[in-house]
Amino acid sequence: MTLAQALDIGMFVVACVVLLAGYPVAMTLAGTAVAFAALGWLVGAFDPTFLAALPQRVFGIMTNPVLIAVPLFVFMGVMLERSKVAELLLETMGRLFGRMPGGLGISVTLVGALLAASTGIVGATVVTMGLLSLPTMLRWGYSPKLATGSIAAAGTLGQIIPPSLVLVVLGDVLANAYQKAQTDMGNFAPDTVSVSDLFAGALVPGLVLSGLYIVYQLVVAIVSPKSSPPAPEGLGRVTFMDVAGALIPPVALVLCVLGSILIGIATPTEAAAVGAVGTLLLAGQRRAPHRAVVFVAAWVALALLLVLASTVDMRLGRGDTTGWQSLAIAAAMLLTVVLAAGVLFATWVCWKENVLRPVMETTTEITAMVFTIVIGATFFSLVFRGLGGEEMVARYLEHLPGGSAGAILIVMLAMFVLGFFVDFLEISYIVVPIAAPVLLKMPMPDGSPMSPIWLGVLMGVNLQTSFMHPPFGVALFYLRGVAPPEVKTSDIYIGIIPFVLIQLAMLWVLWRWPGMATWLPHLIYGTTN
Repeated sequence: MTLAQALDIGMFVVACVVLLAGYPVAMTLAGTAVAFAALGWLVGAFDPTFLAALPQRVFGIMTNPVLIAVPLFVFMGVMLERSKVAELLLETMGRLFGRMPGGLGISVTLVGALLAASTGIVGATVVTMGLLSLPTMLRWGYSPKLATGSIAAAGTLGQIIPPSLVLVVLGDVLANAYQKAQTDMGNFAPDTVSVSDLFAGALVPGLVLSGLYIVYQLVVAIVSPKSSPPAPEGLGRVTFMDVAGALIPPVALVLCVLGSILIGIATPTEAAAVGAVGTLLLAGQRRAPHRAVVFVAAWVALALLLVLASTVDMRLGRGDTTGWQSLAIAAAMLLTVVLAAGVLFATWVCWKENVLRPVMETTTEITAMVFTIVIGATFFSLVFRGLGGEEMVARYLEHLPGGSAGAILIVMLAMFVLGFFVDFLEISYIVVPIAAPVLLKMPMPDGSPMSPIWLGVLMGVNLQTSFMHPPFGVALFYLRGVAPPEVKTSDIYIGIIPFVLIQLAMLWVLWRWPGMATWLPHLIYGTTN
């Protein structure tokens, strides 16, 4: 082992130890990188000219159009939680399924999946469901372990069901890794892999995972009826209008956001902007129901604009514009005015009701945290590469027993273990940039060329488990903060074990049937990745 390799290993170990000590993530990564860069320079193992690339990389991060989706998705999640849309949905679904054994747990999973497809924010979902569903589940006689496990697991669905911050981050990292891998193999014009590809690839596995949660809850209800009883007598019946009123707004939001991405009329960043507008309209409608006609008109205008954008070429200044296209452009202008009026009114309502300010403050805090971590991780990876860490990792993975299968298993195991101690962002920006370029040059376990979509979805499901790993699982912290005093921390930790095992089973399913992640992107985009 050379001195540079020893420094690389030491830098990784020191960063993990300092993170476990509770120091801020971004400062830990950047500070460790500075210390080891200086030490490497003093002993002649690091060339400081590597650091000249740092300003350009930071500039690239701040101007990356993919990462612009981060604050927009965060805004969606926080606004949905503050506007009480999720509260109404939980209440309605609980009344709808509550009369069947395990029905409330099933309703929690369904709502979690729907909120995941709307926002992809774990914190908002877990807190909302913990505040609203957990007391009801305990009052009806649910086992505290099953209740807390169901809520934590449903809340983490936002990290695999698109749109998802995990997939946005992985999409950005894997795109760079795939381009580098293809260039190293002599392909200087490779196909790209995008966040849209990962969204399409993760949709089916995310829905299958939700189904596995429901199957488990049904089995528990049959085997141990006392742990998940039906609702007590006297629960009010839910009408069709109640269900429609609760389901239509979030379903419409999902169709606008996820539908526009999958159809191909919007990039994830553009779809996130559409989602932010839609969420603002939902919040305004909840706060001013007597003005529903304004918001309905705005929603109709938004839907029609998406339809026009997908069917008509509305570029201005074209010389061959037909009469139908001119009419469509004029209609789009009118619809834009209607939508803008609805958005402005919703903004005014949310400001007057003191909703907008705290939402914007929370969005700013989370966004600043994410981008600071990204910059710190970039500094860390730059120094790691400067010390020769990338070549060391490549040689190690390439010479593991079992070939590519062994290398992938080792990386997956490392990510799973790190999930016990550090956040998904640190794993995404430390482990993935180092390991992914090597893995993407290897064949898949079945011998076919490595699919970055399959690898990304596999990593996404793996990272989802990090939200429920004790002792530092974010979902567990959120749930502990809102759980009643009679719920023990041990109940939460034990309750999530079956759901973590289900997530690991999902990893095995993806390993055995890679087409589960690749067939939808191939169907929609024709991609071969």
